[in-house]
Amino acid sequence: MPRRKTLKLSTPRDIRRAISRIANMALNGEMDPKTANAILYACNSALSAIRTDEYDKKLAELEQMLNNK
Repeated sequence: MPRRKTLKLSTPRDIRRAISRIANMALNGEMDPKTANAILYACNSALSAIRTDEYDKKLAELEQMLNNK
C-alpha cells in the first residue's frame, strides 16, 4: 500500500507552504489539476476558519478590556 500523504493546515504559514507545494506539483504534472483544485479549496476553507478564530479571539480580548474599565 502506498504511503498516505498529509498536509498540515494548522497555521497560515502551513497553508502557504501547502499551496506552494500543490502549485508546483500541478505545474510539473505530478498532480491532476482537478485534484489540485480540490486541495486548494480545502486550504482556502482552512485559512478562512483560522482567520475567523483569530478575529473572535481579538474581539473577546477587546471586550474584556472594555469591561475592565
